[in-house]
Parts: sequence; C-alpha cells; structure tokens
Amino acid sequence: MPNFNRRLLVVAALGALALAGCSKGAGTVDTADMTLGDPNAKVKMVEYASLTCSHCGTFNNDVFPAFKAKYIDTGKVHYTFKEFLTPPNEVAAAGFLTARCAGKDKYFNVTDAIFHAQQEMFTTGDMRGVLLRIAQSAGLTEEQFNACITDEAALKALNERVEKAIKVDKINSTPTFVINGKKVKEGEISLAELDAAVAEASK
Repeated sequence: MPNFNRRLLVVAALGALALAGCSKGAGTVDTADMTLGDPNAKVKMVEYASLTCSHCGTFNNDVFPAFKAKYIDTGKVHYTFKEFLTPPNEVAAAGFLTARCAGKDKYFNVTDAIFHAQQEMFTTGDMRGVLLRIAQSAGLTEEQFNACITDEAALKALNERVEKAIKVDKINSTPTFVINGKKVKEGEISLAELDAAVAEASK
C-alpha cells in the first residue's frame, strides 16, 4: 500500500526518472476518473488498478478486450477506471501522469501500452526508456514527457485520488472490481465471473 507521507520521495524519484530539473507544471490538472461506455447504462463497473500490478496487466491484456467488446462497446456497461499505486510507486505514477498528458482520447491507449510493456520494463529495468517510447507514440515529445512526470500538482492530485480510494472506498489491493456499488472481487477475474456479475446487476 502506498505511503503518502513519502510523496516528496516519489516526486524526487520521478525527477530522477525524467532526468530533468524541476518542472513548473503542465497547466490545468485533470482530476476526473477516466471512463468508457454509456454513462446511462444500467450496470456501472469500477476497476481499481495500478500500472505496475501484474494481475492488473493480466486482466487488461487477457480479459478486458473481450469484456469491452461484449459490454462496454454495446452500451450495456459504463466502465470507470480508478488509478491506484503499487510498487514501484513512482513508475505507476509516471505511467498515469503520462496517460493523462496524452489526453482523454489517448488515455486508455497509453495505459494499455504500459500494461503490455510491464514484462519488458521489469525485465530490462529500463522504466524510463519504455515510458518515453510509449509517450512519444502518443504524440508527446521528450521535453513534454519530462515535464509531465515531474508535474507536482498532477502528482498531488493523483495521490489524493489514491488516498480517497484507500480511506473512503476501502480499497487495499489491485485489481479490485466493483459493480453497481458492490465489491465483486479482489484479484484476477475471468470473463465468466464478470458475465455472472453483470447478469446479476442487470436484473
């Protein structure tokens, strides 16, 4: 679980990851949760996930595409992604900040690319290189990437979102899935389990 008293250490780590000096910030900070699908759908699904959580990566890569096609793209489920931080916290934070800097229309493309690059990042240890490559593929320059991941206002907003998830929503592990306000499962979940949960929530 992240320790928010170490926020300044995370800021310092992000600065080292960027290999850049202090940033003045990247302007207005977007604090809204990212969503997909019809907001008026009867079924609302929330996923709490971290970009450095291997189980979250497995769900994103192996289950989510089929779930999205079956329920989100068809208007049956409104999906909300809530950001969480797991070790190494600074890498998860840098990934989320990068995704937000890329813009709402590219946010899920960036997080998807990071999930798919998890193994590469942890095997090579080249966290910065992988994140920079993904940022550039989303249209950010290296300078924009450096400014993005050292934006203290954006990091503060991210920490506040995660702290709310812990203190208010009582989330302590990732991934955690909530459907229509009911916690369905903590940990990896199959499409069959989601089918059952959506069917129950659709009654």
